[in-house]
Amino acid sequence: MAGTDDEAVATGDDDALYVLTAVLLTPAQFPSVLGDDYPEACAALGLAPLADGYGLVLGQDGDGARWTVVIDDVSLVAVAIASWDCGMEYDLSPDDRSMVAALPGWPLAVAVAAPGVPAPHDPAPDVAEQAPLCPPDASAWGAAQRRLGADEIALQWAAWREQIDETEFAVSTDEKPAPSDESARTGGDRVNEAGDGEDGGRAPLSGVQRVLSEAHAYVASPPPLGRVRSSFAPGDARTLRADGPGWSLVARTDDIAFVLLDEKPGEILPVGRGPELPGLLEALDKMAVRPN
Repeated sequence: MAGTDDEAVATGDDDALYVLTAVLLTPAQFPSVLGDDYPEACAALGLAPLADGYGLVLGQDGDGARWTVVIDDVSLVAVAIASWDCGMEYDLSPDDRSMVAALPGWPLAVAVAAPGVPAPHDPAPDVAEQAPLCPPDASAWGAAQRRLGADEIALQWAAWREQIDETEFAVSTDEKPAPSDESARTGGDRVNEAGDGEDGGRAPLSGVQRVLSEAHAYVASPPPLGRVRSSFAPGDARTLRADGPGWSLVARTDDIAFVLLDEKPGEILPVGRGPELPGLLEALDKMAVRPN
């Protein structure tokens, strides 16, 4: 989602911001590494959780300093992201009236840099009015890494799904599968194929039981906005994402689910469909927020 080399937008001062990338911060689409829900993600940036959300424009000023410009023109950022994803150039140049704030630093890791300016660095203390933003530490297993792992499963569903043999949900075994490339991407050391919660024939894992119970509770008492999200999936299915204290759930409405827990570093726990999961996923999908 990188911008073009010559894109620049005023930061509110005399300097221009050379745009590197942009992301949405809305109830249905927000960087989940920042929080379990939309209000929590906004709070990480010191922003009020507006109903329509924001666009975050990340770039460098003429001195190379990192800045995050927050704008309220969500549609403009959405069009820019869609264009960049298609390999098209798009001049992301919001006007001053749409700018909500210019925050020092970047809340997310950015792997590119603007040409012709110094390497990315935090603004000097006498320039920034607050401590610079920085990405959450995802080097060790914790909430941020758990949510990043769930993001990866949602993006690469087919690859993860191919690893699961549904007949093993009802087979009790203490054998640990060998490490896989995919599990390494989430910071873990293995894929656990023994977790089927309340929906299979083997003894349930207490962690998975807790997740399913809390997910059921969301249906009766809606959680903070953005904790349950629904997005496109092939066919008539939807991809569901739900998060809660210490857990993340990723599912397809026509298939199984995967659970990640803070208390189980690097493990991905499949949840078989059984008699209960389909109804839970249907109910969650009905209450989930969706991209416009």
